[in-house]
Amino acid sequence: MNAIKKFLATDQQSWSLLVARLALGLVILPHGMQKALGLFGGYGFSETLGAFQSMGMPLIIGVLVILAEFVGSLGILVGAGTRFMAFSVGLTMAGAAFLGGHINNGFFMNWFGQQKGEGLEYFILVIGLAIVILIGGAGRYAV
Repeated sequence: MNAIKKFLATDQQSWSLLVARLALGLVILPHGMQKALGLFGGYGFSETLGAFQSMGMPLIIGVLVILAEFVGSLGILVGAGTRFMAFSVGLTMAGAAFLGGHINNGFFMNWFGQQKGEGLEYFILVIGLAIVILIGGAGRYAV
């Protein structure tokens, strides 16, 4: 039991964990707002679920993806349930990278429209930040 408590302990004075937490939350939140609320050119909750289902995604998985990106990013930003939220976001991004076909598009993002889609670099950064938070915890100024 002590080993689990030690593993789950967070350095509440860590500025680097705060920076990682804020970076991940601020990058993922707009994506979650697109899917959940239809902001930033997104389709909103029901249309996003419809699109996911048309791709063969089960309804419950689609709901979990939207919750991970929207609620998860909010939790990460304020430092509530941070490890679970970071795991959820990381798992969602890993699923998007592999199941969404991005792995077939190479490494680089499609800045100039010269490849068939986005590569893996964005996903590597997001998953890396999620792993940092998953291991280290929320850091400074978490609720």
